[in-house]
Amino acid sequence: MDNVNGVELGVFVFFIAVVTVVGFAAARWRRGQTILHLDEWGLGGRSFGTFVTWFLLGGDLYTAYTFIAVPAAVFAGGAMGFWALPYAAIAYPIVFLIGPRLWSVSHVHGYVTPADFVRGRFGSKALGLAVAVTGILAMMPYIALQLVGIQAVLTVMGVKGSGLARDLPLFIAFALLAAYTYTSGLRAPALISFVKDTLIYIVIIVAILYIPTKLGGWGHIFDTAQAALTKTNPVTHKPTGSIITGDLNQWAYGTLALGSSLALFIYPHTVTGALAAGRRNVIKRNAALLPAYSLLLGLLALLGYMALAKPDVAAAVKAAKNPQLAVPTLFDHVFPSWFTGVAFAAIGVGALVPAAIMSIAASNLFTRNVYKAFFRPEASPAEETRVSQFVSLLVKIGALIFVLAFDKSLAINLQLLGGIWIVQTFPALALGLFTRWFHRWALLAGWAVAMVYGTVTAYNQSSPTQKHFGQSIANIPFIGHTGYIALTAFVINMLVVVVLTGLLKALKVPDGADETSPSDFLADAKDPQVQDLPELTTG
Repeated sequence: MDNVNGVELGVFVFFIAVVTVVGFAAARWRRGQTILHLDEWGLGGRSFGTFVTWFLLGGDLYTAYTFIAVPAAVFAGGAMGFWALPYAAIAYPIVFLIGPRLWSVSHVHGYVTPADFVRGRFGSKALGLAVAVTGILAMMPYIALQLVGIQAVLTVMGVKGSGLARDLPLFIAFALLAAYTYTSGLRAPALISFVKDTLIYIVIIVAILYIPTKLGGWGHIFDTAQAALTKTNPVTHKPTGSIITGDLNQWAYGTLALGSSLALFIYPHTVTGALAAGRRNVIKRNAALLPAYSLLLGLLALLGYMALAKPDVAAAVKAAKNPQLAVPTLFDHVFPSWFTGVAFAAIGVGALVPAAIMSIAASNLFTRNVYKAFFRPEASPAEETRVSQFVSLLVKIGALIFVLAFDKSLAINLQLLGGIWIVQTFPALALGLFTRWFHRWALLAGWAVAMVYGTVTAYNQSSPTQKHFGQSIANIPFIGHTGYIALTAFVINMLVVVVLTGLLKALKVPDGADETSPSDFLADAKDPQVQDLPELTTG
């Protein structure tokens, strides 16, 4: 740690200290009479308005890894890295359609997790368990990747070394995260997201305006990036990429965008953020407002080209064989130390907010849909909350061990697998909000077949650096093009669901009882069927 930049580290630590104070203070922010209820600890009292929800969902969806991975993809492959932009454009109309309905039915029946809804809608504990387990599995590498983001920043600041000296800052950051999440629940990331988003917007606006002046303008940036991307890769003997997608990449680009748009709102942490809203219209407004982040995402992606256009940055990243260092290294080379510290703090706080929400979402899934559903049906709200608090600690510890014990590329590749998995809950969760026609056993069978296909196919994909789980695209059967594995698995899933539903209905196999009614999906906060929780009324 001899080469640590003291100014950068000092500014970084200052902001981490600020959000820690905010995190603990959040325990008293809009708090009800007790924190020992999942509606309070896990959903913030279900009372957030449009403004708070916008920051919460923004902090939830756009993670530290987003701010590192998207520019890294552009740095490594060019235009293919921009697939995240159309995916967000497609996703928010889907959110507008399904979000309000999920909010309404969840508030009527007191659902805390997406698996709660699936179990109640289709009368199947097994299907609810499948959705819960899928969500937990998808969350673990996602949380680990937030640590990868922090670790990338620490590495560029010079916090290297070996053993405890290298990992101690990471331990401290996540110990603080675990502590204020345990005490404050969802209120902590909700309040911290204000700090996170403010820092991120400041850093990106400054970067887009300032860095091109240091690199000879946008024309030079694009020309240099194109020249770097068209060089032949010595391993693949092909160009590494282009600033325009070629014919061979268009199917992959389109299916990545479409498949990812199906996944965005059914991730458990996204649902958790949405269910914390106080009114149905809050979800609609945020579906209209959140695309503002897509502009931010596009500006972020351009940082990948900037890193290619600065020779010393590109050389350092390629020497490290880690494109994830592109943005931190670029900031370290072009900004003054104090502002680099601010930028690194933005990335660090951008890791803590989603990691907190993800751990809460995963723990709620375990508590409601594993612990209570199968082991302690009589568990009280207080017991549920204590279990969820404890499991949230275990989830964070598991993510920390994952990052420290395994190669970082494994976490990255498993997160791609998480996206493949979570899309397979779309038929039961998203389509289940509109129709009860699907048979519960058909949904379970479709989920199982798609999970096996997606996992095996992803396992068989290699890359120049990985023998397995090397990428998330593969050949599409009968099409002759490559595409996102999640979308191919989803099509298989739907085929199984539709065919088996028709067969099971023809055989008159009993279906589960639906505890919802059509009016539940349109209810708002003032409607009489919405559950009244007087003991949780916020002061």
